[in-house]
Amino acid sequence: MHLFYAPDIQTPEHTLSLQESTHCIRVLRLQKSDTVFLADGKETLCTGEIIDPDPRGCRIRITDKQENYGSRPYHLHVAVAPPKNMERFEWFVEKATEVGVDMITPLICEHSERRHCNTERSERIAIAAMKQCKRAQMPVINQAVPFAGFLRSRVLQETSAAIACVWTDQRRIPVKEWIQKAGNNILFLIGPEGDFSPREIREAIDAGCAPIDLGESVLRTETAALSTVFLAAYK
Repeated sequence: MHLFYAPDIQTPEHTLSLQESTHCIRVLRLQKSDTVFLADGKETLCTGEIIDPDPRGCRIRITDKQENYGSRPYHLHVAVAPPKNMERFEWFVEKATEVGVDMITPLICEHSERRHCNTERSERIAIAAMKQCKRAQMPVINQAVPFAGFLRSRVLQETSAAIACVWTDQRRIPVKEWIQKAGNNILFLIGPEGDFSPREIREAIDAGCAPIDLGESVLRTETAALSTVFLAAYK
């Protein structure tokens, strides 16, 4: 199954981008009449046939179109403070895309060691992961935002939100217990390696986030974030 990324699939014929055309014809050496698949990253999967194997713009005749391909019964948003080592954040993006996540927002927190993210590079990693695992959906990756600004956004009003933290003067709910009671629109907040500050935790709880406990182990940021993706997937 040769899967190519086409964010705006045109029917009945579609021309692949230069990058995807080159990969299709030069690298994979596909030829006229070969069957290929196109994914738009928004749960649409198309089956097609190569009609013009041009490496500068390969033309595909669409023969079948499936909406909601591989759709999940929940919407998952993970807002996470990227680690100092950007490769760890990119690893999370890759694996979360493979398992299934709808949105990723990098958070800039008081204890953050990294305050800038290359969103375009993260998107390329997500596209590659989507193609590798034969999915038709990839996450929306937002620009990095300050933690306080994120709390003021409307997203908290529209989700069941939880903040993973080590310190709080309130009972931390075991994550498995919380997720079983959460709705189908889920948001997890994951802090930097130094954890959220006490002020950030209080503000998040005041904004409606439930304080949760991810277990006894001290997890790296990207591991904690990925664990929430698995928990949502097997809710």
